[in-house]
This record gives sequence, C-alpha cells and structure tokens, in this order.
Amino acid sequence: MPKKRKKKHHDEHMDESWLVPYADILTLLLALFIVLFASSSVDATKFHQLSNVFNEIFTSGSGVMDYSSPVAEEVASVSEKNSPSNGMKQAAENGGLGKQDQKELSQIQQKLNEYIQKNKLSSKLRASLTDEGLLVTIRDNVLFDSGSAEVRNQDEKISREISDLLEMNPPRNIVISGHTDNVPIQTYQFNSNWDLSVMRAVNFMKLLLNNNKLDPAMFSAKGYGEFKPVASNETKEGRAKNRRVEILIMPRTSAAGNK
Repeated sequence: MPKKRKKKHHDEHMDESWLVPYADILTLLLALFIVLFASSSVDATKFHQLSNVFNEIFTSGSGVMDYSSPVAEEVASVSEKNSPSNGMKQAAENGGLGKQDQKELSQIQQKLNEYIQKNKLSSKLRASLTDEGLLVTIRDNVLFDSGSAEVRNQDEKISREISDLLEMNPPRNIVISGHTDNVPIQTYQFNSNWDLSVMRAVNFMKLLLNNNKLDPAMFSAKGYGEFKPVASNETKEGRAKNRRVEILIMPRTSAAGNK
C-alpha cells in the first residue's frame, strides 16, 4: 500500500478585517474630540468649515489628518475672540472708536464729570476717553485703607453712585482692574501685590453689582499688581497714582454699534 502523505499544515492567516472598523472608530473619536474642543466658541464660519471637512472625511474615506484643521490654526485666539478685551483690540485695529460709539461714551463721560465736579472728587477720580474705551480711574485711598482690599463702609456710597452711572441700554462690557505700587506686601491675607490688586477689583465689582439693574455677565475683574504703572514708583506721589482701581467701559464690537 502506498504511504499516505501527511498533509502539511499551513500557518493560518490572522483575519485582519477588524482593522477597518477599528480605524473608523479611531477616526470618529478624533473627530469627536476636535468638535468638543472647539464647539463652545467656534463661530459660524469655522463651524461651516468643520462641517465640510467632516462631510468629506465620512463620504470619501479620507483620514482626519489629511486636512489642515481650522481649529488648530485658531485655537490660540478662540478664547480671546469672546473676551471683553477683544473689544479694545478691534477698536485699535479699526483706528479707534466709531463715531456712534464715541458719541455714546462721551455722553457717559459727561455724566461722570458732572458727578466728579459736584462731589469735588477731581483729585481722586478721573474719566478719560481713549481708543480702548471710557476709562474711569479711582485712586485707592478713595475706597481702601493701606494694604486692605475691603471697601470702607463710609465709601460704599461712592460705589453705589458710580454703579448708577454705569446703567446703559443696551449694556456694555465693563472691566474692573486693580493696580498697586511696587512696594512688596506680605500679610496673612495677601502674598503679593497681585493678590491685593485682584481682590480690590473683585470686591469693588461686587459692590457695583449690588445694583440689580447691572448685568453681571457684562462685568469682569482683573488684577495687575505693580506691573501697569502710570507714574514712577521712585516718588511718593508716583506711587500714590499707581495705587488705583480702573473701570473700563468697552466699545461695542458689533457692526451696528459702530456705524
């Protein structure tokens, strides 16, 4: 009898068909993360760009990495576009305030100047119209004791009166900023001038917002410490000028507001 030949067992090839749906899942996840990252602040134009990209991805089978992402190009400036400070940049780039904006802010400035003159506060308060908006400067000794971030009880009246002057329809973005001199501070409350300046801005803003006619969503607070001086810190007078709280009434950024 002829010998039966042994069948050679060939190595079985692993079924790799699972790679296709796996790659699709990875592509979908990557697309999802991009959308989640950008959807909260992307404007209509960028959303349309994203929509076109994803339509091409899911209809032609191309990968996400084959496209230059509109999100990646703008990610550094996304948050800035929705922040109040963007109004300052737009105003500067457009050559200053629009005519209507300037007229409205001039009217607010006039009311503030009348209040300052009536209460004999010209040495302590100042309202000036700039390309950034209407800037109201308040010397720190009008509101605070040295090294303190709490507005004195007797000076809360000034906060209430200023808040009345900030009532606008429609409302504008308003930035409250705190500033100090360069003399170091180290207390149980504040480790630095930055801490002090931030809390002064926040506490003053809270008093303004006791006026329920003001919209808290239009307000923000910042602290610059000693890093935005308006005078030399070499003299007592200069340091006194640097210790201040500022109210910046922003220009309107909409096209309608600048016509």
